[in-house]
Amino acid sequence: MKLTEYYGRRVLVDRPDWQAKQPPAPIQTLETITVGDRKIECRRCGQKTPKKIAALPNGEFYCPRCINLGRVATLNKFYHVPEPNQFVVKEPVLTWQGQLSPLQQEAAEEVATGMKKHQHQLLWAVTGAGKTEMMFRGIAAALRRGERLAVASPRVDVCLELYPRLQAAFANTTMVLLHGRQELPYRYAQLTICTTHQLLRFYHAFDNLIIDEVDAFPYAANAALLYATGQAVKEKGGCLYLTATPGPSLLRQVRQKELAVSYLPLRYHGHLLPEVRLRLTPRWRRTLDQKRLPANLVAELRRTLAAGHRFLFFVPHVRDLPGIAGALETVGFERRTFTTVHAADPERLAKVQGMRDGRYDFLVTTTIMERGVTFPEIDVFVLGADDPVFSSSALVQIAGRAGRARSRPDGRVIFWLGCPCRRVREAARQIRFMNQKGRALQR
Repeated sequence: MKLTEYYGRRVLVDRPDWQAKQPPAPIQTLETITVGDRKIECRRCGQKTPKKIAALPNGEFYCPRCINLGRVATLNKFYHVPEPNQFVVKEPVLTWQGQLSPLQQEAAEEVATGMKKHQHQLLWAVTGAGKTEMMFRGIAAALRRGERLAVASPRVDVCLELYPRLQAAFANTTMVLLHGRQELPYRYAQLTICTTHQLLRFYHAFDNLIIDEVDAFPYAANAALLYATGQAVKEKGGCLYLTATPGPSLLRQVRQKELAVSYLPLRYHGHLLPEVRLRLTPRWRRTLDQKRLPANLVAELRRTLAAGHRFLFFVPHVRDLPGIAGALETVGFERRTFTTVHAADPERLAKVQGMRDGRYDFLVTTTIMERGVTFPEIDVFVLGADDPVFSSSALVQIAGRAGRARSRPDGRVIFWLGCPCRRVREAARQIRFMNQKGRALQR
């Protein structure tokens, strides 16, 4: 391997290799696992495991928690070279030619200032606010300072969407994309775009780390990924969290002044978020078992199509899709005008593109469409919004699919629920909170 491939990383090395000879300077040898009296602790993911679960033959141990990244065992060592920031900065660093709104510019300046100070900070911006573009100024300044940066997201599809945008915005910067499905080898670069799982491979590498969609599965409340974030950043490095729906942990840090926060409560077009309307439908599942849908739901769908608007129709589970599709056909919705889609659907990408191209009036979908997709001028409907599969942050993201276009910023959002629900109330409250801040800026 090239020496640069050890910079700011922990690279697994098998026993025959590290026992045969000492690595040349400046490569350091680090322990992979700490063995205690009753538990072992993995130095890659930070997780502790009872020794009887982690045991291998001959008194050796391994970590079962992060084995999908390659087995870490007491049979291994890590090779590591402290990050030297060995970069050549080429001008112009920022090749993006777009313009920010005054509110976006203000938030971007706060972000850039925090990154210069290597703060831990939160950018709380509503869905559709243009968070990616608001990072550009801070990233550009950090790159000019010769810093190493990473932009990480819990989801592969977000990374795949971010990478070409960042390539276009920073065309003269060395850049690498890392995720579990890729075939291209790792290479040393000043700017890394990766899934949050890939952070487990880094050690004190980044001067500034940006976590996008910090509320998304599987990052939220994942101890290993939170540990990886702390390990990947340099000891005096900064971390910027981006989200439209901060969870309890981030909000607690804001309240306790442990985390600086910047708000952007208005979308790029300057309008408020569409607020949620609630409809109580206690027996909708029994109705669906009879191959029917609630009458008020069917009426809303028809009203929307009659007005010339398209929509996303969210349901709790994949198993609900066939019954709902059949019920829709029974009441006169033609199958050629809609389709169902879910995460494991082999035609998922084609169906989403079909919606973008206008071949469908609506999609019946699961939470897979809660973020990362934009369709102009749509409404959003959720049946069974009180189902545990819908977290409050997921419901905010789902609601945020509506009203994203300047041509129709006030799309309708309606949730049908079987019974009153705290998560639904919290989602509606969070949207109202950001709209209150937004109205204050509109005055």
